[in-house]
Amino acid sequence: MTTAATLLTAVIAAALTLITSVHALGGSAATFAVSYGDATTVCGIAAQQQTRSIQCWRDNGQTFELFPNISFDSVAGGRNLICGVRAGGFSLLCWNTAFSPKRLYYNVTFLLQDLTVGDYQICALTNGTRNANCWRDDAFAQLPSRSAEFRSISSGLGFSCGILMNTGTVTCWGSSAIASVIQGQFGNLTMASIAVGGNHACGLNTTGYLECRGSNNFRQLDVQSNSPFEYSALALGANHTCAIRRMNNTVACWGRGADVSINVTEGVSFESIVAGLDFNCGLRSTNFTVICWGPGWRNDLVSSGVELPLPSLLPGACVQESRCDCGIYPESQKLCSGNGNICRPCDATVSAAPVLPPPVSPPPTINPPRRSPSRAMTKGLLAFAIVGSVGAFSGIVTIAYCLWTGVCCGHKKIHNSVQPTIARSNSNAAHTSNTSPLSRSSTIRRQGSRAFRRQRSGTSSKHTERAEEFTFSDLVAATNNFSLENKIGAGSFGVVYRGKLIDGREVAIKRGETGQKLKKFQEKESAFDSELAFLSRLHHKHLVRLVGYCEERDERLLVYEYMKNGALYDHLHDKNNVEKNSSLVNSWKMRIRIALDAARGIEYLHNYAVPPIIHRDIKSSNILLDANWTARVSDFGLSLMGPETDREFRPMKAAGTVGYIDPEYYGLNVLTAKSDVYGLGVVLLELLTGKRAIFKIGENGGAPISVVDFAVPAIMAGELSKILDTRVGPPELNEAEGVELVAYTAMHCVNLEGRERPTMTDIVANLERALALCDDSHGSISSGPISLISE
Repeated sequence: MTTAATLLTAVIAAALTLITSVHALGGSAATFAVSYGDATTVCGIAAQQQTRSIQCWRDNGQTFELFPNISFDSVAGGRNLICGVRAGGFSLLCWNTAFSPKRLYYNVTFLLQDLTVGDYQICALTNGTRNANCWRDDAFAQLPSRSAEFRSISSGLGFSCGILMNTGTVTCWGSSAIASVIQGQFGNLTMASIAVGGNHACGLNTTGYLECRGSNNFRQLDVQSNSPFEYSALALGANHTCAIRRMNNTVACWGRGADVSINVTEGVSFESIVAGLDFNCGLRSTNFTVICWGPGWRNDLVSSGVELPLPSLLPGACVQESRCDCGIYPESQKLCSGNGNICRPCDATVSAAPVLPPPVSPPPTINPPRRSPSRAMTKGLLAFAIVGSVGAFSGIVTIAYCLWTGVCCGHKKIHNSVQPTIARSNSNAAHTSNTSPLSRSSTIRRQGSRAFRRQRSGTSSKHTERAEEFTFSDLVAATNNFSLENKIGAGSFGVVYRGKLIDGREVAIKRGETGQKLKKFQEKESAFDSELAFLSRLHHKHLVRLVGYCEERDERLLVYEYMKNGALYDHLHDKNNVEKNSSLVNSWKMRIRIALDAARGIEYLHNYAVPPIIHRDIKSSNILLDANWTARVSDFGLSLMGPETDREFRPMKAAGTVGYIDPEYYGLNVLTAKSDVYGLGVVLLELLTGKRAIFKIGENGGAPISVVDFAVPAIMAGELSKILDTRVGPPELNEAEGVELVAYTAMHCVNLEGRERPTMTDIVANLERALALCDDSHGSISSGPISLISE
């Protein structure tokens, strides 16, 4: 390659490395943003705090904090709108003028980057793919190509523009006619950055010159001076343009109100700037405080600007990288409160002259640190040896595990516990085998779960301190000799009958199957011992209470308090309810309350029982409703105790009900508390859709489909209304956000990977918030503070 060609390559590489900070009207994501419209609001991410929360100021003088217990990486604003990307990039939250929150995005696989908020529209890129997602305005969903990959994007009044990854050219889309005009004016120019304003756009080309296109009614395109790499950060308003000079970080503005900027910003150094319609705000380099100015700011302050009563804000995102290509901010650890560093943008530390890239494949870095070849080789060989040893050991362990469990040979057994049914109904649909693999990506990042071991109870007499012992003849009399009229359902090891004791108490009596085969007897004995062991020591308002037991010869019976309103399954799927539309359960508030009751019961098992308990068969037929419509979890025949130590771990062959069983548990034979979370997620989807866990689409029947595969794609696509149970009707205005929150929670619960599912404490907090939203109360959503519930 010739020297000239090498130099040209270096210039382009340097330009692409010097990606500028660009802030469109309202703002591309930074550490502070402005919102205009009904009220002017400025928000930023606080520095020197363990939790990087969002601090805000409104033009009525009010200051407040958004989600004080949640960390954010960046914020952006538009008309009556502030949005924030949670730390890690997996979630996007937005607030309106009343500061009611709404979550627009949650996906741990495709993280958000380059968030931009224009007037009403919201767009962002995802990592890896660099595809654009847009919300709020349908016009912005019509991107030039769904598969288009962008280097960067920006939004303004009615349109957005982006730089295509493969060509570096500008493409624009949106409802404003100016979008196509600006795209045509940029033509084939190769750009390194783009920022969009009211009806114009500006950006640096790959040779460092500032290019502006669009309307020039107020001379907003007339760049003051334009030498290569003179400017870094850009902020475009409705009719003005501002930029930070790379040399000294001072601000230059042109267009409407530029004279005000000269008076306010002369000699002041800024880390970043953002624009409203006809005003600007800047983050000062000296103390990271915010000052705002401009003709549209406040009439009494246009000449001098004002420092807002906000704390010091972060000049950039706190990251965990130990080395930054272009250095870190002074006192970076202090600014991030010891949790990461703030990397200086390369455009703030390198000169305008291009630097030859190192002789490695792109992307190039500026002056990368060099290691001694001998040290690098030594470390490489050592790492290779360690990794090789670990890999060999892992392979041996894997083979031994496969031979022990039978997974490698395909020997898997699943126990299909029978769905309880009312004698007059048919509820076999939930047992249809589901052999097709699920194909959904991860959706939530949460804590890892603990492994559980099999319950090894002694004889039942050890667990009967609080349970009455009945004779078999007592229970025969109570059920009229177990007559069919008294049969109300079935459980994990037998049939359930309604009974009335001699003292008048109404009870439910579960009788173990009376088959003579040894295997059936052993299964019945194990399930009976498990339920008796657990329920005799568990006392919670959302768990079915054990009254007593009977153990005579081959008979094993358990006596429970009677649940007058039966199983949730029957209210959702019983034919009479479907036809008559008469159940009290047919209201969104009642369904969310039932879900919350059940979640509290399971949370008690996981967090407060000693040792903790995993239920293993969470499903709608095991959620019963008492006379007051309080939901209680029942049927502990398959339940297991938790580990006595953190190191105690034992793989467990899968057991549960098809449609509800955790795919990870079924596939790997490893049981965790997150298996119950998956089952509850399926129940939540049943409550939302009114569909069985496994059902057939179409009146005449069709291929079986799981409610997970039916509902999750619609929830992820923001089309929840298409799958909601029509018997309940559309949610009322105050219910809509609560129902949406339940849907998001359910979607995360049924994630394929257990470690990506929420804990029961998280779920309880979400459902509490959803129920509060149905009562028309306001506050944080699922990402808000979590409260522990112990009853």
